[in-house]
Amino acid sequence: MRFDLSDEQRMIVETTRGFVENELYPHEAEVERSGHLRMELIREVQAKAIEAGLYAANMPEEVGGAGLDTLSWLLYEKELGRANYALHWTCVARPSNILLAGTEEQKEKYLYPCIRGETWDCLAMTEPGAGSDLRGMKATARQDGDDFILDGTKHFISHADIADFAIVFMATGEEDTPRGPKKLITAFFIDKGTPGFAVREGYRNVSHRGYTNAILEFDNCRLPKSAVLGEVHKGFQVANDWLGATRLQVAATCLGRADRALQHAISYAAERKQFGQQIGKFQGVSFKLADMAMELKAAELLTWEAAWKFDQGTVTEADMSMAKLKATEVLAMIADEAIQIHGGMGLMEELPLERIWRDARLERIWEGTSEIQRHIISRELLRPLGG
Repeated sequence: MRFDLSDEQRMIVETTRGFVENELYPHEAEVERSGHLRMELIREVQAKAIEAGLYAANMPEEVGGAGLDTLSWLLYEKELGRANYALHWTCVARPSNILLAGTEEQKEKYLYPCIRGETWDCLAMTEPGAGSDLRGMKATARQDGDDFILDGTKHFISHADIADFAIVFMATGEEDTPRGPKKLITAFFIDKGTPGFAVREGYRNVSHRGYTNAILEFDNCRLPKSAVLGEVHKGFQVANDWLGATRLQVAATCLGRADRALQHAISYAAERKQFGQQIGKFQGVSFKLADMAMELKAAELLTWEAAWKFDQGTVTEADMSMAKLKATEVLAMIADEAIQIHGGMGLMEELPLERIWRDARLERIWEGTSEIQRHIISRELLRPLGG
């Protein structure tokens, strides 16, 4: 494993960072204060991202993406992660990899328009009673001739308000397992405007202002069998095969925000004077900076190693869980310490630190809570011993 970046990777980092600083940072204050991302702004920044070759960069070249290897993709995600989440996720969209699992007809209808920036997708799994335990979902799809009838509710569905369609996971049956009956899950494409499908405003969130969540309601909603993504009852298999390294994506965007917060803390510690000297010379501050830098480096190494192993075909679930767990917890620590170093000024909206601090809290919950990540890691440790 090499630790130096290739010329191409350095170019990706420089190009993406320049775009973030010039095209995203200037709009952060507006989005943070209003909690709203204007469609006019989305289209303006989106056009610039497409022109810069940064749009849908997670996709393979053969479908119009950048064809990045996993490490290069995560370096790109880290740079985007420095900015307000709504800005970088919506304006520099990365369509869900699960769209690649569709038939050619489904790709023509759903995948390619997303890559061209004409539409957005959203992924609907979570329910009020089924978060970490997705097999406990209550929303159902029952077969009726050649059709399926969908009923139930999904919530916390990111940016469903602007999405043109959803990829929704529904319980379609049950199977016996050593631990008792478990739901069989099927994935479906569903267009906004389909009778019986409603999108309601979600909850106000302290994190990621401007990046909305929604509640999806299904009431006797009829879909043809052609709307099935993958195979009936094989929804989890489709997700596992095609969703990709989403935990590593979360880790990478956290690294970007953590680095931004650390750089603010370093600059402030060098500039701010108290009792006749820079505060960075006081041990109480200098040791904080040392710990912040060390923990960030550890999180980066875990993430880059997992990315490298992903492309080698040797990555384990524990590798990805360690990266996600470490990066999200390091972000929380660095955000908190950066504010502590700034004192009261750190909580003011004039700096990005209070936003980074607020946003950090969500990262330890979505894409698998910290407790779930620790469960995955410990399970892999114990499995060889029969645990």
